[in-house]
Amino acid sequence: MRMRIVDAFTDRPFAGNPAGVLLLDDVFPDDDWLQNVAMEVNHAETAFAHRLPEGGEADWALRWFTPVAEVAMCGHATLATAHVLYTSGAHEGPARFATRSGVLIATPGADGSVTLDFPTAPLTPVEVPAGVAGALGAEPVAAFDTGANVGDLLVELADEKTVLGLSPDHKSLGTYSARGIIATARADDPARGYDFVSRCFFPNVGIDEDPVTGSAHTALAPHWAARLGRDDLTGLQASRRTGFVRTGLRGDRTLLTGRAVTVIEGELRA
Repeated sequence: MRMRIVDAFTDRPFAGNPAGVLLLDDVFPDDDWLQNVAMEVNHAETAFAHRLPEGGEADWALRWFTPVAEVAMCGHATLATAHVLYTSGAHEGPARFATRSGVLIATPGADGSVTLDFPTAPLTPVEVPAGVAGALGAEPVAAFDTGANVGDLLVELADEKTVLGLSPDHKSLGTYSARGIIATARADDPARGYDFVSRCFFPNVGIDEDPVTGSAHTALAPHWAARLGRDDLTGLQASRRTGFVRTGLRGDRTLLTGRAVTVIEGELRA
């Protein structure tokens, strides 16, 4: 099988979020094998996809694994998978993926970008849990539960500088939600090309800090659309690698647009 490593939500190598991508010839192998491959790849996610029979509601079945667990939804590895489908000639036009989060659609753009159609995360305001400020190293001004698909605690911080300066206690962050914490703030200067910033910490799935997180933007999009009064926004995920996600809030669906670059292609022999 051909194994690709694809940097997603970026237009250059060694930025964005890397994902392993395997297009399988048949149905998924057993879960232990999938998990072992993801552990070997050792990126935030490895995506496994296989073609489905024609005439159904989806074209491909898709699953995502971190090095330690399967996840319910992953944006950057879906973008990486769509990029592989289009650049390898395995698929043309919109690709429908059957996943644990329902049918997700990827649509190629004329400029080489890919737009993902994902469910919008249901945001529920919650009290800031005791201990979060200490674990993050900053005092949140608001907190939200992001629902089962995303599984994070979303916290808004005072400003962009605070988000950029976070140096959290990763182990402690795992006690506040199923996956981890999304920290965000309004951009200090939208003229720089982005409307909000974020960083994502997911210790419960083996990822201290995720470089660029598509699924988190299904929560960030409605949060900032409500505050900024616009449905179409751009987010900067300010990890060391950084990446940009264009978001479009469409009611119960959120559009996530970005680019991707294949940086490694080889043969999986296991």
